[in-house]
Amino acid sequence: MARSTVRPETQDRHAEQEVARRLLDSAAQLSYDPVAEVDWDTPLDKDFHGASPEWSTLYGTAYWRELNDAQQKELTRQEAASVASTGIWFEMILQQMVLRDMYTKDPTDPRFQWALTEIADECRHSVMFARGAAKLGAPAYRPRRAVMELGRVFKTLAFGEAAYAAILVAEEVLDVMQRDWMRDEQVAPFVRTINNIHVVEESRHMKFARDETRKRLRHAGPLRRHLNAFVIAVASYVIVTSMVNRNVYAYAGLDTRRAVTEAKANEHHRSLMRSSCSGLMEFLASAGLLTRPALFFYKRAHLI
Repeated sequence: MARSTVRPETQDRHAEQEVARRLLDSAAQLSYDPVAEVDWDTPLDKDFHGASPEWSTLYGTAYWRELNDAQQKELTRQEAASVASTGIWFEMILQQMVLRDMYTKDPTDPRFQWALTEIADECRHSVMFARGAAKLGAPAYRPRRAVMELGRVFKTLAFGEAAYAAILVAEEVLDVMQRDWMRDEQVAPFVRTINNIHVVEESRHMKFARDETRKRLRHAGPLRRHLNAFVIAVASYVIVTSMVNRNVYAYAGLDTRRAVTEAKANEHHRSLMRSSCSGLMEFLASAGLLTRPALFFYKRAHLI
């Protein structure tokens, strides 16, 4: 019997192209237009939360128990808007990194075409998040200036597995939150729709990010693996700790200093983050990206 003359790298490339074709087919069959799908016209009903109350940074604290129902709902609306604004910030970074990665690639390759499809999705998501935050009655929450500048450096310099694994961390953390929010009837219906759209479409993006991370690490030596593990962990820490802007408490009518203090010590929220990120941490461990320096930052962010 004749042996196959197809090289392993050629087989890998064909397998990666097949994954990209399946993602393109999925996008063609199941994608949404937020302009048409989300109810933008019905006025905000303040009887609803903006996010599942259990996901509030103050849930379970003494301060939370002192808040009346209207204050709790206003806080979750502001927190949801902050998470959306942070999502916009990172999606803009993501788009630039993916575009730069594809700049010299073959446009006939299904992987190239999927990358552009993902960027188109992210553009729609950013507009959807922006309109959602505005409807929640929130200001333009932005990360701290230092974080914005770090993001500028990261999106310019990050490449390969560092870029795709950081994308994966941001998407996975947001995905877990939104899966809870989209099912929770306490959450405003239009927010649930936004979350559902994002969860469905981001599942494809996460598949691509995982595959790209594994591919880029295939021939990585120990030094490169350890360096990128550190970069990914630092980026993850910055992203996660920027999700809820401290200004949400003032806009919700709370004492910012007390709210920040209790939120930082909130073991319920820490436990929720750790349990929700167990699958993500397993993936990073399997990819050899949970080095000791990296673990320090994941623990600081309460992801592990």
